[in-house]
Amino acid sequence: MTRQGILAFLGGVSLMVAAAAPALAAEPELIATHGAWSAYVYTDEAKNKVCYMASEPQKDEGDYKSRGQIYALVTNRPAESTKNVFSYIAGYPYKPGSDATIKIGAETFTLFTQEDTAWAPDAATDEKIAGAMRKGSSMVVKGVSARGTHTTDTFTLDGSGAAHDAITKECSSQ
Repeated sequence: MTRQGILAFLGGVSLMVAAAAPALAAEPELIATHGAWSAYVYTDEAKNKVCYMASEPQKDEGDYKSRGQIYALVTNRPAESTKNVFSYIAGYPYKPGSDATIKIGAETFTLFTQEDTAWAPDAATDEKIAGAMRKGSSMVVKGVSARGTHTTDTFTLDGSGAAHDAITKECSSQ
């Protein structure tokens, strides 16, 4: 999927969430594209700025017949005092109670899962993942679907540092 496809997909998700709220969130705006990573900004339903960077895997592996869209994201929400929140959309519902793992260089991180998304367990792990992404060259995410299918997704981290700088700069101006 193209970067415009990522924007449209994530914009659609934002709009679906916002449709349930009294005020409508603005559609994400592309800040910049660096390598395989794109940086976006939007205003949420509470009129707060949200910045995120996103990428798709260069390689996705697993014995599955079909799978939805796959994204790795890092999000900053200054109004909530959160930054570097790592999330992973797997393109399938995870096996209930299972974990996903990320490997960047020699570092491995465990993510908790719910439905089709995985997150770091705490802000300290988010910070470690963001730091490893800036230093690393590739990231491998492994998970298990609700049907028991094991998947391995490989991302290039080319451009992740510059995309991270872009979202940090954009969301520090709130």
